[in-house]
Amino acid sequence: MLSNKRIQELELVMDFEKVEECFKEVSSWIENVGRKRLKETINLDDSLEMLLQAQKQFREFDLVASEYCRRGQEALKKMDRWEDFSSVDVHSYRVKLQTYRDQLEEFCTQLDENRHQICETVRLYEFFDKVRQGICCLEEGVKS
Repeated sequence: MLSNKRIQELELVMDFEKVEECFKEVSSWIENVGRKRLKETINLDDSLEMLLQAQKQFREFDLVASEYCRRGQEALKKMDRWEDFSSVDVHSYRVKLQTYRDQLEEFCTQLDENRHQICETVRLYEFFDKVRQGICCLEEGVKS
């Protein structure tokens, strides 16, 4: 039984090394591209036109970012079996795995929050634009 468990652990290490390339690619993209782009969307412009342009650009980024999130989550799923192993030999791999998981979860959460913030801001600006247009129409009607 001990020999079988050791063989399974070695198989997991080999699996990890195969999947780690995906983790590294996703992690690198998050750090070098993703986080920077998310920071850019925090400062939204003051006009509806500029905001709609920012929303369009964010949607393009969101498609790419969501794909990286999906790929990272799929890679993490492949490593779910690690939860059953607690030997010292696999500990360092579990630590790496948790680091990737934490980074991915944080980024995906920020992406969702920014998506929601942009959508709500656009809706608010569109509402105020309609109100402004309604007030202008009323003022013109009163002047006539």
